[in-house]
Amino acid sequence: MHVRKENFPVGRVRQYLEPGPIVLVSSRWRGKNNIMTMGWHMVMEFTPSLLGCLISSGNHSHHMIRNSGECVINLPTTRLTDEVIAIGNSSGAEIDKFEQFGLTAEKAAEVGAPLIGECHAGFECRIHDDALVDKYNLFIFEVVKAHVAKSPKHPETLHYTGDGVFMIAGAIIHRKSQFRPGML
Repeated sequence: MHVRKENFPVGRVRQYLEPGPIVLVSSRWRGKNNIMTMGWHMVMEFTPSLLGCLISSGNHSHHMIRNSGECVINLPTTRLTDEVIAIGNSSGAEIDKFEQFGLTAEKAAEVGAPLIGECHAGFECRIHDDALVDKYNLFIFEVVKAHVAKSPKHPETLHYTGDGVFMIAGAIIHRKSQFRPGML
């Protein structure tokens, strides 16, 4: 079936192409912890597990991660919607976000940055390549340790579409019989 399309502002294409769920990135530098809300990330490779993350140089976390060389990418569920928004609207240069938003900083196994205890998953990361940081604020991280809750298998996650609007991950559709490894 042919779908009729209209012109659309190029500055708003992110509402259709936002790459995945909103995450909370925790960092630690010089004895201080921080958390930032982030939506601009992408899987870049399977082995080693590489993730590309855009972290603006104006963000307090940018400096902390650049200097420490590591972070934890935490996956919140919809239960943390208000915290996700509040964290994104505040600066870790001014407050302790763990304390302010009632979140638990848990010791990570491989990096100094803390896991967020209330999140469904935490992926400990080290900078793998920083060649594009100065030009595009694009960090390439290697996941060195992963922690995921046993259930639910498919948690409800937040997806940002811009202008303060979020979508919740939808119904799960299985097509395993049609899928070929390496297809996506």
